[in-house]
Amino acid sequence: MSDLNLQLDLAARLIGAAILGAIIGIERERHEHPAGIRTHMLVSIGSAAFTVLSIYSFGEGSDPGRVAAQIVTGIGFLGAGSILKGGGTIHGLTTAASLWVVAAVGMAAGAGAWGVAVATTIIVLISLWPLQEIERRYFSHRRGP
Repeated sequence: MSDLNLQLDLAARLIGAAILGAIIGIERERHEHPAGIRTHMLVSIGSAAFTVLSIYSFGEGSDPGRVAAQIVTGIGFLGAGSILKGGGTIHGLTTAASLWVVAAVGMAAGAGAWGVAVATTIIVLISLWPLQEIERRYFSHRRGP
């Protein structure tokens, strides 16, 4: 693959990661959660950029898995910051989980694993929207006031 084609492919991966992250962020924004479109988009594109860099920029003998492991750790800290405890209830776990999984979407897009990136996005959207309605309807007794 020529250098120009490679650069275009890598740019497409970043753009794809941004779009998929934004799609998940739209769902979060629609339900007025603190981490919305921009946050999810930034996490996804940042993860994709780190993944692309780890695969293509660090040279022979480098271990792309080390960067991937650090992405997961870093996103864990970001997610922890979105969890709030007050009045005997915990809020923000789903937001933290959505940030964590959107990092995986970005990593998949950055690695060029489009099937994984798109399938994960679809599964996340299903878990955030239709499953929330099922949870609300049938399991509302588990929720606090």
